[in-house]
Amino acid sequence: MHDFELNLPLGKPTAYASDYDPGLLCPIPRRLKRDELGLPADLPFHGVDIWNAYELSWLTPQGKPVVAMAECRIPCESQNLIESKSFKLYLNSFNQTRFSDFEDVRALLSQDLGGAAGAPVDVRLIPAAEFAGEAFASLPGRCIDELDVTIDSYLLQPELLADAADPQQLVVEELHSHLLKSNCLVTHQPDWGSLLIRYAGPQIDPAALLRYLVSFREHNEFHEQCVERIFTDLMRFCRPEKLSVYARYTRRGGLDINPFRSNFESEVENLRLARQ
Repeated sequence: MHDFELNLPLGKPTAYASDYDPGLLCPIPRRLKRDELGLPADLPFHGVDIWNAYELSWLTPQGKPVVAMAECRIPCESQNLIESKSFKLYLNSFNQTRFSDFEDVRALLSQDLGGAAGAPVDVRLIPAAEFAGEAFASLPGRCIDELDVTIDSYLLQPELLADAADPQQLVVEELHSHLLKSNCLVTHQPDWGSLLIRYAGPQIDPAALLRYLVSFREHNEFHEQCVERIFTDLMRFCRPEKLSVYARYTRRGGLDINPFRSNFESEVENLRLARQ
């Protein structure tokens, strides 16, 4: 067990605070898993973890409740990721706290999350009057889920990508799958996701890619770590010149986590899918 697990609220009975408490946030050093992957300090990618918070509420100075949604962007270059249950408990601590206006709440979220992550965090609040404008989207490119493949192993196998790329066929391609499933590193509860891969380089065999993605099905790792592992494995075995990996996970506790890693794209849209 990693030392950080000893202080996590995951899998433990929890008293839910309803008064503002930034001390509830639990940072986890990203370096723990990046060392395991052999990633250098000078990362081979850049990107962001987009968190969507659907259960955010506080009180006006007069005591009237306000509800909102929040989009929080944590840069992957930050020292820490934030453990998801601690994020939920932190947001719950706003429930009975009075704030003067939206900007006070937004600025406080940005300050506290940035302090825990160790880097500036961009926060956008969506008031209830604008909820209808948060439309669903679809992942671009070809869906590989209908491929007729035989799968008999559900333990992580990066070697499935060993002969997946054809150096004689150079392409620019977008592939996606809705069959990504991994498990929480601590509680082993299932994490369900969709994955978009955008790349330029030797063509990747979609059947091998699908088998590889399904091999995460019994793998225990946090969302952000899975995406960085996928990026690293694709670079190691398939050697694309350009690569972006973007996961859209379903929510738990009113939060969804959507890590994006790329070596050529600097911006990413918050593509909320129907099952999110």
